[in-house]
Amino acid sequence: MFRLLKGFGVTLNYFRKKKITIQYPDEKVVMPERFRGIHRFFPDKCIVCNMCVNICPTDVITLTGKKHPENPKKKIIDTYNIDFQGCILCDLCTEVCPTDAIVMTARYDNLSSYTRSEHFKDIEWLSNNHVYGNYEESGPVPEMGERGERK
Repeated sequence: MFRLLKGFGVTLNYFRKKKITIQYPDEKVVMPERFRGIHRFFPDKCIVCNMCVNICPTDVITLTGKKHPENPKKKIIDTYNIDFQGCILCDLCTEVCPTDAIVMTARYDNLSSYTRSEHFKDIEWLSNNHVYGNYEESGPVPEMGERGERK
């Protein structure tokens, strides 16, 4: 009988504590500053160097480009796709990008879906993903510090 009352006492103690459950999707969790969510891509910054494709450990990034009509040494991006079925959100593609054409956002809500085809994101979808960190985009990309951190 004592064990039953002791267990009930523990339960009552939890009723008095502050609730930590968040009523998702009505309330959203504010993610930490360094949270690695889904990517945002800036096609106008991309120089088609293929460094993101080469460093990806799961080979889920595809990038193609065509020659620039005015300058044959440069390329223009043609396609950029990420298959999030295999993406491990490791942040290597954003670290290696010399022009910051791809950045990580704090979005996580659109990584789940009912069909596998919804995990395949193209250049149009990735460039319209307007959430950085914990705030909506209201201006240019945040500046980079000495060691590559966002200021």
